[in-house]
Amino acid sequence: MSRTDDEDPVDEQAQFSALLEDSAEDLYEHAPCGYLSTQLDGRIAKVNTTLLNWLGYERDDLVGRRHFSDLLTVGGRLYHETHFAPLLRMQGEISGIALELRAADGTRLPVLVTSTVKKNGDGQPLLIRTTLFDARDRRAYETELLRAREESERERERLKVLNATLQATLLPPALTDVPGLDVAAHYHVASVDDVGGDFYDLFPLAAGTWGLFLGDVCGKGAAAAAVTSLARYTLRAAAVYDPDPAAVLGNLNTVLNHEYSGTDPRFCTVVFGLLTPDPAGDGFRITLASGGHPPTLLMRADGTADFLPTPGGQLIGALPDAHIATTSVLLAPGDSLLLHTDGLTEAHTHARSGDGERYGDDALLAFGRALAPTTAAHAVDAVRDLLDAFGSGVDDDTAVLAIHVPRSAGEERQ
Repeated sequence: MSRTDDEDPVDEQAQFSALLEDSAEDLYEHAPCGYLSTQLDGRIAKVNTTLLNWLGYERDDLVGRRHFSDLLTVGGRLYHETHFAPLLRMQGEISGIALELRAADGTRLPVLVTSTVKKNGDGQPLLIRTTLFDARDRRAYETELLRAREESERERERLKVLNATLQATLLPPALTDVPGLDVAAHYHVASVDDVGGDFYDLFPLAAGTWGLFLGDVCGKGAAAAAVTSLARYTLRAAAVYDPDPAAVLGNLNTVLNHEYSGTDPRFCTVVFGLLTPDPAGDGFRITLASGGHPPTLLMRADGTADFLPTPGGQLIGALPDAHIATTSVLLAPGDSLLLHTDGLTEAHTHARSGDGERYGDDALLAFGRALAPTTAAHAVDAVRDLLDAFGSGVDDDTAVLAIHVPRSAGEERQ
């Protein structure tokens, strides 16, 4: 559109300039944040309408009458005098400081404060300009976040107690006392946030015989705990019906394969042993059956050590007819047997989980050879110290069960 002859460009520019000045003033007065200017001693020289509305003051209540620190809570004034003001003098600017203002009615207003020292052309400070942002929503968010975090911590503690209680129900409260035999066990928890699937037991059968087992269910959590419970009670019941170790594991394999053969298969590794006193001497004969379980470590009284071979044993529950490997050995006085789950040999030698070399069977064999001859309690204590040394390198729960034939009735049981 063309300008008519009677329009004056000078008047138009003056109107536009006046409009800009009005807009700038309006922006200052009604900005979404509070503005105030103070003299160097903190006395308020100018304040915008937004801050006045927040605090419920009239302009004459503050300008020339109050200092900025007068608007703060008691704690805020102390912080202002000891930290805020000195830092502002040294740095010339300070930003993002959380303080609380006290309104005319005594209520508190959380704010984030930024102050800048305004200087003249010679670099001399003239006044202090301060911007205040309403932090009520942020404070509410932080409070809710803290509440949620505290509730999460409480829930985690409840879960820890629940997991520990559930874990305890999956282990025997005490190992059966076998005359002429020392026994010891230890369960190392890799994480308190999950229930592990490792289990062990030692229990009497017919007169003069005892059964023992140690196993590891795949997975963690409630599902693994359910399989662990089923496995423990099935092993005990099957051993009463037919104590032959291969038959016991065969029964467990049938139960697990039938119960978990659908879309969520479950299986475990297990070693089952049948203990009987040797009629010809002071030792014990043990027959072991293994279903895919790590080999048992035998430490002899003469200081030698080796794994008991159970090659070819298959996972229990994975197949309808699993191959069960068996072996039999005489434990003479001074001999010890250590059963363990793979949390020990799968551990990493460095403290950080997943870092460092896998401990492995060879290292465990060397460990046993250095330990032999030993007792059940000493062997378990040594394994406990080893697991503690690995720290978070132990990714999986670990169960160990040791049995030892004392050299004589007078040998001290540890």
